Amino acid sequence: MADDDDLIGTQTPARRIDDPDEAIAALETAVPGLRAHRRPEAAVLDWDMIENGLGTALPADFKHLAEWYPRFTLDGFLVVGLPAPGEEMPRLRAMRDDREWWESDDATDLRLPYPAPSGLLPWAESYEGDRFLWSSIEGGPRQWRVTIASGNGGWWHYEGGAVQFLAELCDGTLEPWALPLVRPDVQVS
Repeated sequence: MADDDDLIGTQTPARRIDDPDEAIAALETAVPGLRAHRRPEAAVLDWDMIENGLGTALPADFKHLAEWYPRFTLDGFLVVGLPAPGEEMPRLRAMRDDREWWESDDATDLRLPYPAPSGLLPWAESYEGDRFLWSSIEGGPRQWRVTIASGNGGWWHYEGGAVQFLAELCDGTLEPWALPLVRPDVQVS
């Protein structure tokens, strides 16, 4: 379990968005340039392979985002590493096997990686060494919260889904504790 001395706090959205379409609409509103990169139809991804390899289902908002969008970066800072059709195995490995970071000093105060009880599972990272993770709390992926592990040592929670977190980070709703301000500038890679 994490050392509470480095816990900055927890931010809770005014309303948690559980509908994946609504979450993506909020992100597209917060990041207007994102819509230009939306696929004309949803990509077919091998979620069974990814989820079986992880040993857990993933949140629906993240899966829906990956089906409609390629991997992208926000403000040249936050890399949202979405799986692409035919590239599910490398993304699975990245989510499951980032042992170098888990064994570093940056992660020593955080709880263990998934599949440990309430373990953390990565879904994005920054070019500055920040990690964006899910806390795999009881209740399943629909209830998972986002945990942010700053490269500066502090960490915090967001009581909403990953896509809603991105929208609120870019539209200024969130206080970007231990993170820089993130402008709604998108680059697709």
